[in-house]
Amino acid sequence: MPRPDRITSHLQRIMRHTLRRLLLIFSMVYVGLGILLTVNQKNYIYYPTPDINVQGVSTRLMQQTGESIRINVLNEGQQKALLYFGGNAEAVAYNAHAFRQVFPDYTIYMMNYRGYGGSSGEPGEEALYADGLALFDMASAGHPDVSIIGRSLGSGIATYIASKRDVSRLVLVTPFDSLVNVAAWHYPVYPVSVMLRDKYDSISRVADIKAKTLVLIANNDRVVGAPHGHKLAAAFPAAQVVKHVLPDDGHNTISSNPQYYALMRDFLSDQKH
Repeated sequence: MPRPDRITSHLQRIMRHTLRRLLLIFSMVYVGLGILLTVNQKNYIYYPTPDINVQGVSTRLMQQTGESIRINVLNEGQQKALLYFGGNAEAVAYNAHAFRQVFPDYTIYMMNYRGYGGSSGEPGEEALYADGLALFDMASAGHPDVSIIGRSLGSGIATYIASKRDVSRLVLVTPFDSLVNVAAWHYPVYPVSVMLRDKYDSISRVADIKAKTLVLIANNDRVVGAPHGHKLAAAFPAAQVVKHVLPDDGHNTISSNPQYYALMRDFLSDQKH
């Protein structure tokens, strides 16, 4: 019979060999997934929508750095303007009917991001910032009062514009403090601050935002995470921000809550704030 010490030594070699193989497999999976996330990161941030025609919605093409950006326009001829920047997979035209009814005193401009809804080009952080500023400048040329609503990804664009321009009112729906923090929440084992190219660092711009701001948070948000919205709201001076939490809603269901449009309407019309 083999000696016990030889059996023990043999088992230890097997365990070390097995452990090395497991570590090698884990490392390969970790690195491979990290490369996949890095290379395809735009596919996880942007989900372009098709060109959608909604009856009664006029469109305007805005020429920007060689691209044609399609803007849906509602309630033309009003003195005040409202810009809307939607989520990363949102066909903004589908909001036309509700926005037209809820905000009848505003001419509403809904931007279709590059690659979305008939706009040419490809989406990217710097490009969407530039397009957003161009839309604001176009609207402000004909409207003395311009407010902005930004939802999810659009909240990052809205905060950027509000930090660079004189915005009347700012509404942020299911917003985040920064896309880096959201990505770190989803992928805590990766150095996402290094990997991520489009960062949408809204919280760093709060000090430059002067507009009264409404923050709407979905308590059951599993996409950007409600804590990231709370952190962003807390960065504003208390007198500048109004925060509402819809306790039973998620990231994509918040707009189905009757309070959703009522809260925005009241905030923008100063009925309650």
